[in-house]
Amino acid sequence: MLSADLLSYSVAGTLAVPHFLGEHDHPWLRVLLEEHQRFIGRPQRELEARLRDPLPCESPPQKLRLAIQVLGRLRPRERKSAVPPRRARAHVFGEAARTSALPQAVWAAVAASLGVSREDLQESLFGDLPGERLVAAPAPPLSAVELALRCNLAVVQAMLFRATVVRIEVEGNTRVLVRHAKWRGLICTLARRSGEASAMVELSGPFALFRNTRLYGRALGELVPLLAWCPRFRLLAECVFHGRRLTLQLGTGDPIFPSSAPRRYDSLLEERFAREFRRLAPAWDVIREPEPIAAIGTLIFPDFAVQHRSDQARRWLLEIVGFWTPDYVKRKLALYRSARLSNLILCIDEGRNCAEADLPSGARVVRYRRRLDAAAVLQLVETTPCSC
Repeated sequence: MLSADLLSYSVAGTLAVPHFLGEHDHPWLRVLLEEHQRFIGRPQRELEARLRDPLPCESPPQKLRLAIQVLGRLRPRERKSAVPPRRARAHVFGEAARTSALPQAVWAAVAASLGVSREDLQESLFGDLPGERLVAAPAPPLSAVELALRCNLAVVQAMLFRATVVRIEVEGNTRVLVRHAKWRGLICTLARRSGEASAMVELSGPFALFRNTRLYGRALGELVPLLAWCPRFRLLAECVFHGRRLTLQLGTGDPIFPSSAPRRYDSLLEERFAREFRRLAPAWDVIREPEPIAAIGTLIFPDFAVQHRSDQARRWLLEIVGFWTPDYVKRKLALYRSARLSNLILCIDEGRNCAEADLPSGARVVRYRRRLDAAAVLQLVETTPCSC
């Protein structure tokens, strides 16, 4: 987490407005990256000594310190030594204690016994100390634009460490956020906004907890780069800065570094079905992860929607079910009925039935084994009246 002195923001009423790095910062960021490039392969202490002096161009001191810290996080930290440093020290210091020979003779004797050159042995001696680690290039290489975005992301994540509650209004890719929140164990609730296509995700912030706040804050911060893949979002975080409650606001288009692209499909089965259905049914659109549906105080997420291009009333929702029991399917159907939707098709894996009872009557089901038959789904949607 960034130290408090690196958090630069303004206060506008009750809003905390972060000072993001932008295009005007790219020239000095480029110079910083060039200076870093010069020291690749040299000890870390030499780079740190250089960066204590000013850059050969105008650079805001606080933003420069922020960029140096973020850049340091992105470098590989492992240093490969010819001899493990602890082993090198044990042999060198042990040999020096056993003999009265000159240092050059000690180095030569130990290097020969270990089968390395004297230079490699000397470089290995303190190779595990931070200042002696060799500077390495970030992988993949960084541009000034990317470094600026990563700095902005680090600032937002550090501000969220001071949040008591975070509310995210999101449209599109909601499932990506919910999946990550559940996977990381975040405390969250989810609701559909009345009359709108967006959903509201509400999460407890680290300042609302009594323990494990650092781990929780990191997990919460990991949601931020995922927001960049949502078509529209608005984040409001109630934060505490120096005893004062302020609101951090983040929205679509703000300059934060995005995560790597979320997977379009959860499995090869889903990808293959979508491809085959599009080929077999050119008059139908296949929508992956359509908007969530409000049901009994929660949201449900269909896997697909298929909709006829010339008759939008002909729209079906598909949910692919893995392991299941008849009771599970019954509860699933009840959720959709509570939302007054009857246009659901359940695609059920016959090999993952975990009970002996039959499926509930009235369920529209396409059974499959290993491969979901797109032709069977198409036949069902074309021959069954849709009462959406």
